[in-house]
Amino acid sequence: MILTDSLVTFFLETRAHTENICEPLEIEDYVVQPIVDVSPPKWHLGHTTWFFEEFILKPHANEYRIFNDDFSFVFNSYYESVGKRVVRADRGNLSRPSVKKVYEYRSHVTKAMTALFEREQPKAVWELLEIGIHHEKQHQELLLTDIKYILGNNPLLPVYSDAFREHVPETQEAEWIHMDEGVYEIGHASDAFCYDNELGRHKVYLNAFNIANKLVTNGEFMAFVLDGGYTRFDLWHAEGWDWVQKNGITAPLYWHNINGEWHHYTLLGLQKVPLEASVTHISYFEAFAFAQWKGSRLPTEFEWESAQAHFNWGSRWEWTESAYLPYPGYQKAAGALGEYNGKFMVNQKVLRGGSVATPIEHTRPTYRNFFQTDLRWQFTGFRLVEQ
Repeated sequence: MILTDSLVTFFLETRAHTENICEPLEIEDYVVQPIVDVSPPKWHLGHTTWFFEEFILKPHANEYRIFNDDFSFVFNSYYESVGKRVVRADRGNLSRPSVKKVYEYRSHVTKAMTALFEREQPKAVWELLEIGIHHEKQHQELLLTDIKYILGNNPLLPVYSDAFREHVPETQEAEWIHMDEGVYEIGHASDAFCYDNELGRHKVYLNAFNIANKLVTNGEFMAFVLDGGYTRFDLWHAEGWDWVQKNGITAPLYWHNINGEWHHYTLLGLQKVPLEASVTHISYFEAFAFAQWKGSRLPTEFEWESAQAHFNWGSRWEWTESAYLPYPGYQKAAGALGEYNGKFMVNQKVLRGGSVATPIEHTRPTYRNFFQTDLRWQFTGFRLVEQ
């Protein structure tokens, strides 16, 4: 159910929070793109603005004045049906438009959106607004993790902010949660907002299994490292072993062995690795290899969803053993928004649970995140299953 007044407030709060995330940055930080998966903060600011301009203001606000005709080319991400765009790997080459100009663009679009929704609009336009807000919420998480990657690959390892807490230890005693075999219902069921990949609630049959009530910790993963886990080909998928060899992977992302002691880069700067905190910035390849080393496995997304009420979650995106595939009856939306999820349902693994960077509105048990198996710049971790 869409409550129009609260949705406009949500829109304005979201727009302000995106800019708050960028507030600690220096102007030089806004344009850096160390790898193709990381977008410059300036691009996020522009892209989330372009989304509202392209899908709401252009078709539904007759009096709207386009801020800059080139911005659709600059800030389109992957929408083939919208038109040409800057190659993803070249986003860091965009010294222009300036950061100042992008903030002017944000202000221009936010004011036009506010004016548009002061008037009565069809339900379909309100639904577009809701999608756009949640799209920007997704980019708030990406902003944080992209900023961390940008600063974490700066040789000075600078502090971003002392206000962001990445590592929250789980204090409960470790135990296995038993789940009986049976039929379980999977998928989104309420009237609250969700993405189309969560829809198609359906039943699955699961064999009995035991799932850990805690995420794997830094201390546990350090034992894997010290036992030569990155040197044992028998623990890895063939593709994962190739990844380790090709990239010289010897530890989780951001870990640094300094004079025989493990440190890691955080948004607070370089810190000693806290052994009791949940390990993070782990690829699927690494999670799988660790599970092999422990004689366990990763849960499927269906096991995770059926068991999630019995353990704490939300500090790490949790790798599952499930391929990212459509639920029964899945149908892509018509037009450009149909490109939002459906075309990515190949060669990716599902992650569940949310992380310390995930907006609270996206921390729900049916949310299906998805990434390629080698990626680890998000706050990713995992828990184990035995069967």
